[in-house]
Amino acid sequence: MADITFPFALPHIESTPKRVRVLFGGEYIVDTTDALLVWLKPNYPYYFFKTKDVPQKYLVDAFQSQKHHLYDIVVGNRRAEAAATIYSDEELDGLIQIEFSVMDAWFEEDEQIYVHPKDPYKRVDVLQSSRHVRVEVNGVEVANTTRPRLLFETSLPTRYYIPKPDIKLKLLVASETTTQCPYKGIANYYHVQLPSGELLQDLVWWYRTPQLECAEIKGCASFYNEKVDIYVDGVLQPRPESPWAASRRASHV
Repeated sequence: MADITFPFALPHIESTPKRVRVLFGGEYIVDTTDALLVWLKPNYPYYFFKTKDVPQKYLVDAFQSQKHHLYDIVVGNRRAEAAATIYSDEELDGLIQIEFSVMDAWFEEDEQIYVHPKDPYKRVDVLQSSRHVRVEVNGVEVANTTRPRLLFETSLPTRYYIPKPDIKLKLLVASETTTQCPYKGIANYYHVQLPSGELLQDLVWWYRTPQLECAEIKGCASFYNEKVDIYVDGVLQPRPESPWAASRRASHV
Protein backbone atom coordinates (compact mmCIF):
# COMPACT_ATOMS: atom_id res chain seq x y z
CA MET A 1 0.00 0.00 0.00
CA ALA A 2 1.51 3.30 -1.08
CA ASP A 3 1.66 6.11 1.43
CA ILE A 4 -0.71 8.90 0.45
CA THR A 5 0.15 12.41 1.60
CA PHE A 6 -2.86 14.60 2.26
CA PRO A 7 -2.43 17.57 -0.12
CA PHE A 8 -3.89 20.29 2.14
CA ALA A 9 -3.18 21.82 5.50
CA LEU A 10 -5.64 20.80 8.21
CA PRO A 11 -8.32 21.73 8.83
CA HIS A 12 -9.26 21.95 5.16
CA ILE A 13 -12.63 23.43 4.18
CA GLU A 14 -14.49 23.18 0.87
CA SER A 15 -17.97 24.14 -0.20
CA THR A 16 -20.27 21.57 -1.79
CA PRO A 17 -23.06 22.13 -4.32
CA LYS A 18 -25.15 19.30 -2.83
CA ARG A 19 -28.34 19.79 -0.87
CA VAL A 20 -27.70 18.23 2.55
CA ARG A 21 -30.42 17.24 5.00
CA VAL A 22 -30.20 15.77 8.50
CA LEU A 23 -33.16 13.86 9.93
CA PHE A 24 -33.76 13.46 13.67
CA GLY A 25 -36.93 12.75 15.59
CA GLY A 26 -39.03 12.90 12.46
CA GLU A 27 -37.88 16.40 11.48
CA TYR A 28 -35.18 17.71 9.18
CA ILE A 29 -33.09 19.72 11.62
CA VAL A 30 -30.85 20.78 8.73
CA ASP A 31 -31.87 21.41 5.11
CA THR A 32 -29.27 23.44 3.25
CA THR A 33 -27.46 23.95 -0.03
CA ASP A 34 -24.68 25.77 1.79
CA ALA A 35 -22.99 22.92 3.67
CA LEU A 36 -19.22 22.64 4.01
CA LEU A 37 -16.91 19.64 3.74
CA VAL A 38 -14.28 19.83 6.47
CA TRP A 39 -11.24 17.58 6.85
CA LEU A 40 -10.15 17.52 10.50
CA LYS A 41 -7.88 14.58 9.67
CA PRO A 42 -6.75 13.12 6.33
CA ASN A 43 -8.98 10.03 6.38
CA TYR A 44 -12.28 11.58 5.30
CA PRO A 45 -14.34 14.79 5.56
CA TYR A 46 -17.19 15.76 7.88
CA TYR A 47 -20.15 17.97 7.17
CA PHE A 48 -20.11 21.33 8.93
CA PHE A 49 -22.91 23.88 8.81
CA LYS A 50 -23.28 27.61 9.21
CA THR A 51 -25.32 28.68 12.23
CA LYS A 52 -28.09 30.03 9.99
CA ASP A 53 -28.73 26.48 8.75
CA VAL A 54 -29.26 24.86 12.18
CA PRO A 55 -32.37 26.34 13.85
CA GLN A 56 -31.70 27.41 17.43
CA LYS A 57 -34.96 25.76 18.57
CA TYR A 58 -33.28 22.35 18.26
CA LEU A 59 -30.22 23.27 20.34
CA VAL A 60 -30.09 23.05 24.15
CA ASP A 61 -26.94 24.26 25.92
CA ALA A 62 -24.80 21.42 27.29
CA PHE A 63 -21.17 22.47 27.82
CA GLN A 64 -18.74 25.19 26.84
CA SER A 65 -14.95 25.20 26.67
CA GLN A 66 -12.49 27.74 25.31
CA LYS A 67 -12.77 26.42 21.74
CA HIS A 68 -16.09 24.55 21.65
CA HIS A 69 -19.70 25.03 22.65
CA LEU A 70 -21.60 21.75 22.86
CA TYR A 71 -25.35 21.45 22.53
CA ASP A 72 -27.87 18.66 22.93
CA ILE A 73 -30.14 18.27 19.93
CA VAL A 74 -33.76 18.02 21.05
CA VAL A 75 -36.81 17.27 18.92
CA GLY A 76 -39.98 16.51 20.87
CA ASN A 77 -39.11 13.76 23.34
CA ARG A 78 -35.93 12.79 21.47
CA ARG A 79 -32.58 14.07 22.76
CA ALA A 80 -29.08 13.49 21.36
CA GLU A 81 -26.66 14.59 24.05
CA ALA A 82 -23.71 16.77 23.06
CA ALA A 83 -24.48 16.02 19.41
CA ALA A 84 -23.80 19.52 18.07
CA THR A 85 -20.53 21.41 18.43
CA ILE A 86 -20.07 25.08 17.60
CA TYR A 87 -16.41 25.96 17.09
CA SER A 88 -14.86 29.22 18.18
CA ASP A 89 -11.31 28.85 16.91
CA GLU A 90 -9.74 30.37 13.80
CA GLU A 91 -10.81 28.70 10.53
CA LEU A 92 -13.79 26.89 12.05
CA ASP A 93 -15.13 29.86 14.00
CA GLY A 94 -18.94 29.87 14.11
CA LEU A 95 -19.36 26.57 12.26
CA ILE A 96 -21.46 23.71 13.62
CA GLN A 97 -20.58 20.03 13.44
CA ILE A 98 -23.32 17.46 14.08
CA GLU A 99 -22.41 13.96 15.24
CA PHE A 100 -23.18 11.77 12.24
CA SER A 101 -23.88 8.48 14.02
CA VAL A 102 -26.52 9.74 16.44
CA MET A 103 -28.82 11.24 13.81
CA ASP A 104 -31.58 9.13 12.27
CA ALA A 105 -30.53 9.71 8.67
CA TRP A 106 -28.45 11.94 6.40
CA PHE A 107 -29.25 12.78 2.80
CA GLU A 108 -27.32 14.26 -0.10
CA GLU A 109 -30.05 15.44 -2.46
CA ASP A 110 -32.52 12.50 -2.13
CA GLU A 111 -29.90 9.79 -1.60
CA GLN A 112 -29.25 8.55 1.93
CA ILE A 113 -25.58 8.46 2.94
CA TYR A 114 -23.92 6.38 5.62
CA VAL A 115 -21.06 6.69 8.13
CA HIS A 116 -19.60 9.95 6.74
CA PRO A 117 -19.64 11.99 3.53
CA LYS A 118 -17.79 10.46 0.62
CA ASP A 119 -14.37 11.97 0.02
CA PRO A 120 -14.29 13.69 -3.40
CA TYR A 121 -10.56 12.89 -3.60
CA LYS A 122 -11.03 9.13 -3.11
CA ARG A 123 -11.69 6.47 -5.73
CA VAL A 124 -13.04 2.97 -5.27
CA ASP A 125 -12.68 0.68 -8.30
CA VAL A 126 -13.65 -3.00 -8.62
CA LEU A 127 -11.92 -4.91 -11.41
CA GLN A 128 -12.57 -8.44 -12.63
CA SER A 129 -9.36 -10.47 -12.68
CA SER A 130 -8.06 -13.88 -13.73
CA ARG A 131 -5.12 -13.84 -11.31
CA HIS A 132 -4.66 -16.91 -9.14
CA VAL A 133 -5.41 -15.98 -5.52
CA ARG A 134 -5.01 -18.36 -2.61
CA VAL A 135 -5.69 -17.59 1.05
CA GLU A 136 -4.16 -19.47 3.96
CA VAL A 137 -4.95 -19.05 7.65
CA ASN A 138 -2.21 -20.45 9.88
CA GLY A 139 -1.14 -22.79 7.10
CA VAL A 140 -4.64 -23.99 6.22
CA GLU A 141 -5.93 -23.13 2.75
CA VAL A 142 -9.35 -21.48 3.07
CA ALA A 143 -9.84 -20.04 -0.45
CA ASN A 144 -8.52 -20.68 -3.95
CA THR A 145 -9.74 -18.85 -7.06
CA THR A 146 -8.80 -17.69 -10.54
CA ARG A 147 -11.75 -15.31 -10.78
CA PRO A 148 -11.28 -12.74 -8.02
CA ARG A 149 -12.60 -9.20 -7.99
CA LEU A 150 -9.87 -6.76 -6.98
CA LEU A 151 -11.07 -3.70 -5.07
CA PHE A 152 -8.77 -0.68 -5.21
CA GLU A 153 -9.56 2.09 -2.72
CA THR A 154 -7.40 5.17 -2.35
CA SER A 155 -4.91 4.88 0.55
CA LEU A 156 -6.08 1.39 1.56
CA PRO A 157 -4.68 -2.08 0.76
CA THR A 158 -5.96 -3.90 -2.33
CA ARG A 159 -8.79 -6.18 -1.23
CA TYR A 160 -9.25 -9.54 -2.92
CA TYR A 161 -12.93 -10.45 -3.16
CA ILE A 162 -13.38 -14.16 -3.78
CA PRO A 163 -16.58 -15.84 -5.07
CA LYS A 164 -18.09 -17.81 -2.21
CA PRO A 165 -18.02 -21.16 -4.11
CA ASP A 166 -14.21 -20.79 -4.20
CA ILE A 167 -14.03 -20.48 -0.39
CA LYS A 168 -14.10 -23.46 1.98
CA LEU A 169 -17.40 -22.42 3.48
CA LYS A 170 -17.35 -25.28 5.99
CA LEU A 171 -14.59 -23.36 7.81
CA LEU A 172 -16.70 -20.20 8.12
CA VAL A 173 -18.92 -19.43 11.11
CA ALA A 174 -21.45 -16.61 10.86
CA SER A 175 -20.69 -13.62 13.09
CA GLU A 176 -23.15 -11.09 14.48
CA THR A 177 -20.76 -8.25 13.63
CA THR A 178 -21.82 -5.68 11.04
CA THR A 179 -20.08 -2.53 9.86
CA GLN A 180 -20.97 0.21 7.38
CA CYS A 181 -18.97 1.79 4.59
CA PRO A 182 -20.17 4.86 2.66
CA TYR A 183 -18.77 3.40 -0.57
CA LYS A 184 -19.70 -0.28 -0.27
CA GLY A 185 -22.67 -0.57 2.10
CA ILE A 186 -23.37 -2.79 5.12
CA ALA A 187 -20.89 -5.61 5.71
CA ASN A 188 -21.57 -8.90 7.46
CA TYR A 189 -18.76 -11.03 8.90
CA TYR A 190 -17.60 -14.60 9.34
CA HIS A 191 -15.24 -16.15 11.85
CA VAL A 192 -12.81 -18.78 10.55
CA GLN A 193 -12.80 -22.07 12.47
CA LEU A 194 -9.73 -24.16 11.65
CA PRO A 195 -9.67 -27.97 11.90
CA SER A 196 -7.48 -27.56 15.02
CA GLY A 197 -10.38 -25.84 16.78
CA GLU A 198 -8.84 -22.39 16.62
CA LEU A 199 -11.44 -19.69 16.01
CA LEU A 200 -10.30 -16.44 14.41
CA GLN A 201 -13.01 -13.88 14.86
CA ASP A 202 -14.38 -11.56 12.17
CA LEU A 203 -11.65 -12.45 9.69
CA VAL A 204 -13.91 -12.41 6.62
CA TRP A 205 -16.51 -9.92 5.44
CA TRP A 206 -19.04 -9.70 2.63
CA TYR A 207 -21.78 -7.38 1.39
CA ARG A 208 -25.23 -8.86 0.84
CA THR A 209 -26.36 -5.81 -1.17
CA PRO A 210 -23.33 -3.64 -1.99
CA GLN A 211 -23.69 -0.07 -3.16
CA LEU A 212 -24.09 0.31 -6.92
CA GLU A 213 -20.52 1.60 -7.42
CA CYS A 214 -19.20 -1.66 -5.92
CA ALA A 215 -21.90 -4.00 -7.24
CA GLU A 216 -19.29 -6.38 -8.69
CA ILE A 217 -18.35 -7.66 -5.21
CA LYS A 218 -21.82 -9.12 -4.64
CA GLY A 219 -21.60 -12.82 -3.92
CA CYS A 220 -17.94 -12.52 -2.90
CA ALA A 221 -16.11 -12.34 0.41
CA SER A 222 -12.78 -10.82 1.40
CA PHE A 223 -10.17 -11.70 4.01
CA TYR A 224 -8.12 -9.23 6.04
CA ASN A 225 -4.77 -9.07 4.20
CA GLU A 226 -3.32 -7.90 7.51
CA LYS A 227 -4.16 -11.17 9.28
CA VAL A 228 -3.91 -13.98 6.69
CA ASP A 229 -1.45 -15.17 4.06
CA ILE A 230 -2.54 -14.23 0.54
CA TYR A 231 -0.73 -15.65 -2.50
CA VAL A 232 -1.22 -13.94 -5.86
CA ASP A 233 0.05 -15.95 -8.84
CA GLY A 234 2.13 -17.98 -6.40
CA VAL A 235 3.74 -14.99 -4.69
CA LEU A 236 3.09 -14.41 -0.99
CA GLN A 237 1.88 -10.85 -0.49
CA PRO A 238 3.31 -8.77 2.37
CA ARG A 239 0.86 -8.06 5.15
CA PRO A 240 0.04 -4.34 4.95
CA GLU A 241 0.12 -1.93 7.84
CA SER A 242 -3.31 -0.46 8.40
CA PRO A 243 -5.71 0.40 11.25
CA TRP A 244 -6.88 -3.24 11.19
CA ALA A 245 -3.46 -4.87 11.48
CA ALA A 246 -3.42 -5.13 15.28
CA SER A 247 -7.04 -6.13 15.91
CA ARG A 248 -6.62 -9.86 15.60
CA ARG A 249 -8.68 -11.96 17.97
CA ALA A 250 -8.30 -15.73 18.26
CA SER A 251 -9.69 -18.37 20.61
CA HIS A 252 -10.13 -22.10 20.89
CA VAL A 253 -13.49 -23.84 21.13
